[in-house]
Amino acid sequence: MKTDHHASKTVITFGTFDVFHIGHLNILQRASTLGGRLVVGISSDALNIEKKQRAPVYSQQERMAIVSQIKGVSEVFLEESLEAKAGYLRQYQAQILVMGDDWKGRFDHFSDLCEVVYFARTPSVSTTSIIEVVKAIT
Repeated sequence: MKTDHHASKTVITFGTFDVFHIGHLNILQRASTLGGRLVVGISSDALNIEKKQRAPVYSQQERMAIVSQIKGVSEVFLEESLEAKAGYLRQYQAQILVMGDDWKGRFDHFSDLCEVVYFARTPSVSTTSIIEVVKAIT
């Protein structure tokens, strides 16, 4: 049960959320327990190509539609630049930034804007590994 103190907090997280899987669901559900409002920045197709050197399987519109329907998610927006994260934190008045622990330490410099929390990733699941398995069996 969320306390009133929790209910007033805005939590934000960022990701590609391509080929939606249990790891994605776990981080969104856990993040939503930290506050009353969960805002999710979905990496744009162009940003994903820049970060991972490949286009996402699902388009940014499809990924935004999927994540927006997850229980606990209050709002989604398109993250178009990694350099704009501080601006997104301010724009959405985030009190807590949640990221997977594969990013541990990489967002600590935002601790002057909000609390930074890293959650352990769900073991043995990633979009990249799912795509590799699918490629191998087709």
